[in-house]
Parts: sequence; structure tokens; C-alpha cells
Amino acid sequence: MNKPLRRVAVFCGLLVLALLVRVNWIQYVKADELSKDPNNRRVLIDRYAHKRGDIIVDGKAITGSKESKSGDFKFQRTYKDGPMWAPVTGFTSQRMGSNQIESIEDDILTGTDDRLFFDRTLSLFTGDKKQGGHVLTTLNGAAQRAAYKGLGGRKGAVAAIDPQTGAILALASTPSYDPSKVAGNTDQDVKNWQKYEKDPDKPTTNRALRETYPPGSTFKVITAAAALEHGLYEDIDDKTESPLPWRLPLSTKNLVNDGNHPCKNASLRVALQWSCNTVFGKIGADLDNEKMLETAEKFGFNEQQFVPVRSNASVFSKDMDKAQTALSSIGQFNTAATPLQMAMVTAAIANDGKLMKPYMIDRLTDPNLDVLEKTSPEEMSTPLSPENAQKLQEMMETVVSDGTGKNAQISGATVGGKTGTAQHGVDNSEKPYAWFISYAKTDKGSPVAVAVVVEDDNANREDISGGGLAAPIAKDVMQAVLDRQK
Repeated sequence: MNKPLRRVAVFCGLLVLALLVRVNWIQYVKADELSKDPNNRRVLIDRYAHKRGDIIVDGKAITGSKESKSGDFKFQRTYKDGPMWAPVTGFTSQRMGSNQIESIEDDILTGTDDRLFFDRTLSLFTGDKKQGGHVLTTLNGAAQRAAYKGLGGRKGAVAAIDPQTGAILALASTPSYDPSKVAGNTDQDVKNWQKYEKDPDKPTTNRALRETYPPGSTFKVITAAAALEHGLYEDIDDKTESPLPWRLPLSTKNLVNDGNHPCKNASLRVALQWSCNTVFGKIGADLDNEKMLETAEKFGFNEQQFVPVRSNASVFSKDMDKAQTALSSIGQFNTAATPLQMAMVTAAIANDGKLMKPYMIDRLTDPNLDVLEKTSPEEMSTPLSPENAQKLQEMMETVVSDGTGKNAQISGATVGGKTGTAQHGVDNSEKPYAWFISYAKTDKGSPVAVAVVVEDDNANREDISGGGLAAPIAKDVMQAVLDRQK
């Protein structure tokens, strides 16, 4: 072989070697990345070539699949009572991807999860169509309907938790949207989504998890917990050192109370019963920022929660002076909380001081409902001792039996609660938010803790109160859970 032919042979050999390296690189090194590339049309076609697994509540699917009307995607997602369940399911769209549970558990629902390998392999031999697995939630359908119906046309949110396990029983947000209207691959689906996104009422925002509100007087249960845990007061019926008027530290401004209530040197029970700003503001200043921060963080403040959908971190600030700490201790200044966070606070109190980690998915299963993964309840923290939790329960039960929370009373159950009317806007220039947090218990224990927040722009300002707007919603949610126990 002459020299030029040898060079050609060597060059061709190098080309073959490069081709082999490239093929193996794509097939083995880049295969997983390419299979998940959203621009890979074949992957997308395969993704929608079979029915998607379902999200299930109370043993019934709240999702489904139907044949697409156009394009090369065979099936698209459908939703039953879509607006009511959107804060739980999220959406999956042939054009715009997916979010929330639909996104987090996408591998299970599409059937591509490694744990479903046996089912996929078996279907090759049996000729059965490929199927996705299912997501079984912890949600209580009746409680969710009560929450959604109670909120009605108003902006707001509800979160309900089983205090003993941390299981989320209801997660409602209004106004909402219908995920079925964005599930396809048409221009109309895109227009529907753009309309939702541009709506100033933010229907696609999950207010129960992603909106942080000033908690107002509902935060006073945390301040009371801090007072008990740090030994500032021990007996909830002893008088506190709370003069009236009480001037904010380093300020010329007096803290004021709403209404003509017996707040001067009021006991913790009476102060919570009538929501005395002066008592709880002074407690915050007396304890100082460090102790208040410690207690708030034990309840979950300043930490994101994953249920598994991400919830924004609620806020209790560090490095505040005494006046700022006093205002924060009555839920003002820059203190902010999600409805989920305040449901967690209430659940910990109802569960004798033990805070369980919130979760929304009970089980992941294969197409035949055989369990692949099950969530076990997990303790998150102990914000207060059982003794102090029971004292705080007594205080919250007085609020409902003889105080501002009477609208939450339930026949045959003991209810504890706290109202809140949170300032909104600069110098409270906008209509305030109405809050109510509560739990219900029977001789079987406490199966539900609820947090409700209502943003009612249409109500008269003087009619906005936690006891008036939010407490009836909480009552209906608790009643729905209690009815299942019967």
C-alpha cells in the first residue's frame, strides 16, 4: 500500500472511531438527558400516547384523560371540579408543561418511574397498553368542598391539617382556574393561560401555600406560647403586668385595643378572649426579639415547607428593636404567614405541643394500586410542652365559647380558635384581611386544625372581622371532618 492510500485508510479509520465514540456517547452518556429534553418531539409524543395515571381523593379520581382533538398527541388531561382542586393538582398541559403534584409526581403519573419498570416490561409481552401509576392524596373531599364553597367568590384561602399526623385535609384557594382549559395543545389553551396569568385577581396563585399575609391577632397564640414556654407567666388566669395605656418602647405612640374590653392587666385567658393588643405587645417587648424568634421558628416560621408542593416561608424578623418586636408579636410590622403555616401552628397546639410535618400525598401506586411508596407521619418539632399546650387550648376554647370566636361553635365538639383582622396597606389604608384559626376535638382526640384567610374587597370595612367572615368557613370545614368520624 503506497503512502497516500495509507493516509486515506488511517483517516477513514479515525472517522469510524469518532462515529463509534459519538454513537456510544449519545446512547449511553446523553440518553437520559435527551429523553428528558422538552424539545425532543418523540419523547413528547410518547408522553401523551397513553392515558396518564390519576390523582385520587377519597378513593375516587379527580383527574382523567381523553383523546385529543388534533395534533399527534393522543391523550390530554381532564379534571373533575377543576377550579376546586387546582390548588392541589396543579395542571399538566401539552403546550405549557406542568406544575405542582402533576409536575412533582410526573414520572409516576406517566409511567416512566424506575419503580414501574416491571409493569412496562410486562406490557411488552401481554400486549397491554402502557399505563401510568396513581397518586393517592390525604385530602378529605367533603372538607375541600366546604372550604371552596365557603370562600365563594371572595379572594382567600383555607388550609386544614390532621394535628395527629400532619396530613393535609383541605387546601383551597380562590379565585381559582380550570386546569382542563389549558391541558391541550391548541392556541386557545395558550390564550386561556395568558388570560389567567394577566388576571389581577391572580387565579393561578395558590394562596394557601404561596401568599404570605400579615397574620394579625392570630399570631397572639404564638406570643402566648412564648410567654408560657419562657416562664414569663405560668398561670393563664393570673393578672399580667399590662398597664393601660401602654406606650411602645422608644416611641411616643400608645398601643391601642379594639373595643371596650377589660385589657388592663388582663390575664392571658382574658387577653386572648378579647384580643388585647396591649397585653401581647408588652409580652413581646418583655421577652425580646430573640425569645419570640425562637418560639416562632419552632412553629415553622422562616422555613419553606414542601408538602411536596413548595410553600413560601412565613416571616418573623431577626434583629428587631423592642417596639418592632411588640408590633410583630401582635401580627403587625413585617410579620407574615401563609395559611398553611397558621394551620400548622394551630395543629401543634391541638396536638399537645407536637408539630407534625405537613404532607399531602399518602401513597404512590402502580396502575393496579399496589403501593410503591407510602408516607409515614414525621414529627417536625415540639414548640411547647404538653402542659403549656393544654393551657393554650383552654385559652383558645374560651375564645370560642365566650369571646370573639363564637361563630365557630360546633354542637357535640369542643372548639378552640382565634380571630384576627390584619392590617393591609400603608397605615391600614386598604381593607383588612379576616383570619380565623381553630381546631375541633371530641373524646377521640383532635382530627382537624384549620386556618382561613379572607380578602373581601366588596365588604364594608366595618363588617370585616375574623369572627364574622372567616370563622363560619372554618366551622364548616371542621364539621365535614367530624362527620366522617361518626
